[in-house]
Amino acid sequence: MRNSKSDTWLVNECNIIEPTFIALRHEQINTQTEYKSHAHVFGQLLYVVCGIMEMEVEGKHYLAPPEFCIWIPANTQHASFSKQSVKFRIIDFSQKYNDKFAQRACVVKLSAIFHSIMTDMFLRGVSLPETEQDTRLAEVLIDQFAVLPCQDTYLPTTKDRFLAPILQELQKEPADNTTLAEWAKRYYTSERTLSRRCQQELGMSFSEWRQRLRYLHAVAALEKGKSVYEVALDVGYSSASAFIAMFQQISGVTPDRFRLKEFIVQGNLE
Repeated sequence: MRNSKSDTWLVNECNIIEPTFIALRHEQINTQTEYKSHAHVFGQLLYVVCGIMEMEVEGKHYLAPPEFCIWIPANTQHASFSKQSVKFRIIDFSQKYNDKFAQRACVVKLSAIFHSIMTDMFLRGVSLPETEQDTRLAEVLIDQFAVLPCQDTYLPTTKDRFLAPILQELQKEPADNTTLAEWAKRYYTSERTLSRRCQQELGMSFSEWRQRLRYLHAVAALEKGKSVYEVALDVGYSSASAFIAMFQQISGVTPDRFRLKEFIVQGNLE
């Protein structure tokens, strides 16, 4: 349903039928699409293929780039608004597995085994495991997902008086290569103090946080059709090769293969 006032598509997903085991499906969110707040009696795993997914879950903001997932536990209110198109896969798990999985929403990086099985099933068009072989594969997915680590968010934020203004500056200008030592001088503190606060407040190092920020900006720029070299400069790299190495480390594919995958997924959705 289109909201004429804001030119936004409103989507209600409350009528999704619970699977008796697991169910797999492709989805695409078009630009300016809003999913109204809703909950299911079963858990959902949303794997981002292309684009950046943003959701509000129980009042908390979650964000996931390609190759990451957002886990929505059973009976958890969630909603989303997408300014840009997002392609993703959903795995619905029967509520009989509710106690087996994480009880809080989180961002998940899939294991190689989970990723391979999931990709195989989607490529073969398996929506409900029916054969003996697919049932066994689905059981491996369940066992794998039960032990995967959860992250509160892909790109954490903080209200720390030293870190908050630094992170805000970087979000405005991701190409900024100011070192942590230089930031410390600007804010009259020590590099060691900032490094410690990064681990305490963000759960990661300063360099990893900045790399994740740059990856998010890179994904958005690549999907707009910018060249690899242009994107590398936009996010603070002096050479395309250094940027490609960073991108492949996070996503598992080169920027060019990432763009190629977007076209392949689009073909599977049509």
